[in-house]
Amino acid sequence: MVFTDEVQASQQDSRFDLLAYLAERQTLVEAALDRSLPVIYPQKIYEAMRYSLLAGGKRLRPILCLATSELAGGTLEMAMPTACALEMIHTMSLIHDDLPAMDNDDYRRGKLTNHKVFGEDIAILAGDGLLAYAFEHVAVESKQVPADRLLRIVAILGRAVGAAGLVGGQVVDLESEGKTDVSLETLNFIHNHKTAALLEASVISGAILAGAAECDVQRLSRYAKNIGLAFQIVDDILDITATQEELGKTAGKDLQAQKATYPSIWGLEESRHQAQSLIKDAKAELAEFGAPARPLMAIADFITARSH
Repeated sequence: MVFTDEVQASQQDSRFDLLAYLAERQTLVEAALDRSLPVIYPQKIYEAMRYSLLAGGKRLRPILCLATSELAGGTLEMAMPTACALEMIHTMSLIHDDLPAMDNDDYRRGKLTNHKVFGEDIAILAGDGLLAYAFEHVAVESKQVPADRLLRIVAILGRAVGAAGLVGGQVVDLESEGKTDVSLETLNFIHNHKTAALLEASVISGAILAGAAECDVQRLSRYAKNIGLAFQIVDDILDITATQEELGKTAGKDLQAQKATYPSIWGLEESRHQAQSLIKDAKAELAEFGAPARPLMAIADFITARSH
């Protein structure tokens, strides 16, 4: 189980059993993802899509979606198609990010990257296939959700993954490689779009599916933006401090690519402090929800305690 060490470190003083919660939700998500994408003709593209989609990982984005749906009075069943779609979109971004034209990485989640197994052409198409299928899956498989809510989900996912979100962040990231004068403002723009946008979509989508009040959606949005930026700061720290075995991907890639990172601007200790401050602010946004927000509180702590 990939969570164990980080979770134990993050919940020493908590009565909420985050390890059991994540394990249960991860099992549900894995089963739903497996069911969502059978292999049909042409087999190669479906095999390539499944190779990366089912390659493991913490499934943090779908778990966040399920958690906020339950927080807002919804069910796992109504949120699961969107939860799966979020993982499909995230997997697409990883496949494309690993390509030689982007980060040129050979390993992801401890396995060879998609293009190393299937070739660059099929990897590009596998990512495209997952992105398109994500929207189809939300529209076709969501049950007992009013059409206006589903329409809003589709718009949120589209914005999170497009030029206003992940794609825009990736473009500025690529343009910033090798530059020595990248500002904190630019770095924040990159990661608010490249990382935090999809995490925010994951958090608010579950609440919207369940019909949460707009004020609650806004609180959850602020929570998500804070944990999203903290998540990236921790990623930058781990790229320096963790081994390839711990990361499941090539370590030291940011330094090799001459990328601006939070440690390169702040140093390691200040980066850790900033991440903790963001998590504190994120948890403050949950105070109004009381006990039902315990999973989200614990996940926030887990983000800064993780070693993967």
